[in-house]
Amino acid sequence: MTQDPVATAVAVVESLIGERFEDVAGRFAPDLRAAVPPDALRSAWATAAAGTAAVAGPAVTEPGQAGLVRVRVPVGGFTVVMSVDGAGVVHGLRFAPASDPLWTPPSYVDPRRFTEREITLGAGAGATVTSPVDAGGAGVVLLAGGGPFDRDGSSGPNKPLKDLAWGLASRGVTVVRFDKPAHAETMTAEYVPYAVEALAVLRREPGVERLVVAGHSMGGKVAPRVAEADPSVAGLVILAGDAQPMHHAAVRVARHLGLDRSTVAAFERQAELVDSPRLTPRTPPAELPWGRPASYWLDLRGYDPVAAVARLAVPVFLGQGGRDYQVTVADDLARWQAGLRGRPGVTVKVYGSADHLFFPGEGPATPADYARPGHVDHDVVSDVAEWVARVG
Repeated sequence: MTQDPVATAVAVVESLIGERFEDVAGRFAPDLRAAVPPDALRSAWATAAAGTAAVAGPAVTEPGQAGLVRVRVPVGGFTVVMSVDGAGVVHGLRFAPASDPLWTPPSYVDPRRFTEREITLGAGAGATVTSPVDAGGAGVVLLAGGGPFDRDGSSGPNKPLKDLAWGLASRGVTVVRFDKPAHAETMTAEYVPYAVEALAVLRREPGVERLVVAGHSMGGKVAPRVAEADPSVAGLVILAGDAQPMHHAAVRVARHLGLDRSTVAAFERQAELVDSPRLTPRTPPAELPWGRPASYWLDLRGYDPVAAVARLAVPVFLGQGGRDYQVTVADDLARWQAGLRGRPGVTVKVYGSADHLFFPGEGPATPADYARPGHVDHDVVSDVAEWVARVG
């Protein structure tokens, strides 16, 4: 039965105001519920509301990605933003400033140098083709990170993949980016069919002579599989691509963020199950990290992205943020470098001040950084553009 997303959002806010955090978490999709347990929700709400929250106006809706509806509910001095599906399930929730900043182009973008058009890939996936006025010969397919990210990699007021697409197009690179499904049975199903179709779109674009796949975070991890599926790929750009097994990284990040012991213990139990022979196709998603199905973890457990790159005969650009706590120099980049040592065609760039989104900053990165407006570092865009121009 279809439910009104506004009614769902208002009910969630009323439960937050009433401090019924278990009720709110009960409305979450499995991956959101695993990532944001009631105790973490209570802490975040206490910081945002400061004990004085009340609904301060009507809810506003706008289309979201993958068929979701984004609902904004003003609450005192801030806004509760949710992504809700037709069944009343909440797939995303954040607390934003009352006047949530809109994305604006970074200074290194020149909108006069390109045009954009909307297309549809297989299974109704929306996509955008960004075409330079003077195409420089290279075409790039962008892959967003894992989870419910749209084609722009939207996170709060930020759109890092749009930064990258517009920055590359300003430098003569044709770009296709797409909305992958929010949920899939495997990582391959989440990315590869759409990426292969996007590559086919690029092959038909005027001036495109060579194809590159550029992925961020999990998009970087899966990029080698796209190259395996389409031998026309001439190069890979892997930005903050995770090489540490994702379920191990979940435990590490939970400890890094100082989450309560029960939450850390839950991630430890889930990670142990993923590693054990007890994981079967029938294992309930509720027992696994972020509520993803057993098929997802069985697929990931047998996949080594570093070994996959080592088997490919294409050049690779590895970009890493020095302040990134999700994908790190020590836990991930070190694995890439060790596994690709001696392999020709590997370029490594570490951006010391950059976080996971490749936004520059100072001091330890925190989740709150993602709520502040920012842009992908100019050096990252320039380096990728120059590297792509040399491929092939």
